[in-house]
Amino acid sequence: MSMAHNKQTTHAAQAGEYSEQPNNPAKGTLHGIKVLDLSRVLAGPSCTQVLADLGAEVIKIERPNIGDETRHWAPPTFSDDTSAYYATINRNKQSLTVDITTLEGQAIIKQLAADSDVLVENFKVGGLKKYGLDYASLQAINPRLIYASLTGFGQSGPDASRAGYDYIIQGLSGLMSITGPSDGAPHKVGVAVVDLFAGLQLTIGIEAALIARTRTGEGQHVDVALLDSAIAMLANVGMNHLATGDVPPRLGNDHPNIVPYQVFAAANGGYFILACGNDAQFAKLCQLLNIDLYHDERYATNPARVAQREPLTKLLAEHFIQQPRDYWLDKLNAAGVPCGAIHNVAEALAMPQLQAREMIVDFANSGSPVRALGNPIKLSASPVTYRSPPPRLSEHTDSTLQALGYDAATIAKLKADGIV
Repeated sequence: MSMAHNKQTTHAAQAGEYSEQPNNPAKGTLHGIKVLDLSRVLAGPSCTQVLADLGAEVIKIERPNIGDETRHWAPPTFSDDTSAYYATINRNKQSLTVDITTLEGQAIIKQLAADSDVLVENFKVGGLKKYGLDYASLQAINPRLIYASLTGFGQSGPDASRAGYDYIIQGLSGLMSITGPSDGAPHKVGVAVVDLFAGLQLTIGIEAALIARTRTGEGQHVDVALLDSAIAMLANVGMNHLATGDVPPRLGNDHPNIVPYQVFAAANGGYFILACGNDAQFAKLCQLLNIDLYHDERYATNPARVAQREPLTKLLAEHFIQQPRDYWLDKLNAAGVPCGAIHNVAEALAMPQLQAREMIVDFANSGSPVRALGNPIKLSASPVTYRSPPPRLSEHTDSTLQALGYDAATIAKLKADGIV
């Protein structure tokens, strides 16, 4: 068995000296940063895709013959059988399959961690300790490693050992209690918004840790929880409770602090959003509708309108139902009153604005049929790049192991033993 265990270029060998790898703006802000991705499904991989889009090298660790669960969350799939779900958050990555329950597999992960800048994982708290792949074990190998953990409830507290799922966290956090019709059942958000928000929080934490490392030369543990992230998402609604002690009600499409700021029905079955964010915009709305309410003290200010929500909403609804949606959108836009159509997904993705912003991308140059939603981060000097489509399972196993010093015979044996 031939392996290069004594690489002199590992970060661990650089314990006495420190310098960040040189940045190459043409290849992305994070070019030169190596990320070892042990996460799966949505929250963790959404974080590592952002890092990859920004130029980091991301090696995705998957289970042999199975891979990330989302590879099998289908239909739908693209014509090469890549599931749409998997393609959502796995571009720009390399796929290496490793059985981390084996000593040989653990050795591979440790070799990679010794030369990585970041490790991302979303195992249950303590789940990697039995494999020697926990923060303390890998920090001893590579003190510069930023070890980022994303769990349901965080690394501490009475619920730390519980598994966390977006849907359940939406319920526990109170988010569902304020989502849905005021006279109906609580609703979840239409996508796994807590997973995605937590993934962004993890990304921010990692980037903060990278900046801190430029000063200290040391890595650290980044701990992000779905529940914490969901609580932060409550924003002004959560603050309303802290300010008053009242339990925020479920208001459907109404805003708890602003009126009128909601959905209205138009003629012919159309709907649109009206968003009067200040008193001047409300005055313009009244002038458009030829109703003199902005001089009436019951409606002149936003706090007064919140108190008179029901009669004001009824009055406006009676006006808007008389004409089609596009009639009102044209009138409101011309008057400078914020408004917008309620699109279905097909209408939204067909908007010329999204085309101009390159929010739909493809990988035709790579021969891949995958089309994907683009990255919303627009950097003028070091833009995000779309270098490669979501990888096939184990696509980069051979090349990654060869880079670690494994010869062809050793790789073949590891495959025969089901380790990679």
